[in-house]
Amino acid sequence: MRVTLRTARRCGYPAVLRIYLGDNSRSVPVGCPSVIEPMLAFALVAAVVTVTPGLDTVLVLRTAAVSGRRAALAAGAGINMGCFVWAVASGLSITAVLTASRLAYDGLRWAGAAYLCWLGFRALWTSRRAGTVAEVGPVPAQRAVVAFRTGLATNLLNPKVGVFYLSILPQFLPENASPVLASVTMALIHNLEGLAWFALLVLVVRGAGGLINRPTVRRRLDQIVGVCFIGFGLRLAAEGARR
Repeated sequence: MRVTLRTARRCGYPAVLRIYLGDNSRSVPVGCPSVIEPMLAFALVAAVVTVTPGLDTVLVLRTAAVSGRRAALAAGAGINMGCFVWAVASGLSITAVLTASRLAYDGLRWAGAAYLCWLGFRALWTSRRAGTVAEVGPVPAQRAVVAFRTGLATNLLNPKVGVFYLSILPQFLPENASPVLASVTMALIHNLEGLAWFALLVLVVRGAGGLINRPTVRRRLDQIVGVCFIGFGLRLAAEGARR
């Protein structure tokens, strides 16, 4: 037995299943293993990528320690938005055009490298100024907007994120699925996993608040994060030599 989009709606199948049916002329087997299995496989791969230590983890940890829970979650939301944009671009083949153009790819890569190095030097400069408890105290609530922009920029200015989606997503496209809608669905799966991971990081930092609030610890944290950001930036800049 096979089911169409109209039948799926009438029988109350999940929305994700109805999305992949696309229109009444398409059909998939009842139970939809052709849809569910690749989504589960992608969820597993995305989960491994999400928890692997990297730029996103460092950014959220540092933001949680310095600016608090709200700003850290905002930074995570910016990171997720960047992933979503890259996934949609991958579905629309925009990322393929970007990677095919050496000038466009290198321009974005150098902009991302410069931004990461700037974040690193700023963190190092902050560590030199943070000499008193007052200087490392709570930041205004509006800093959450700045944190969101920072998380968004670190992803949008990193073409490696786009290349990741371009190379990974097609491997998990269900048969007869719309590339754009499939990419959006997988991006949402990745974002949900990222949100859960970032929330866990925030809880860990909150639990260690007594230690992190010490001026000496914050200075050391800023120094470590600054070096990490500069390292990420230099590595991104060096990617051109191996491309």
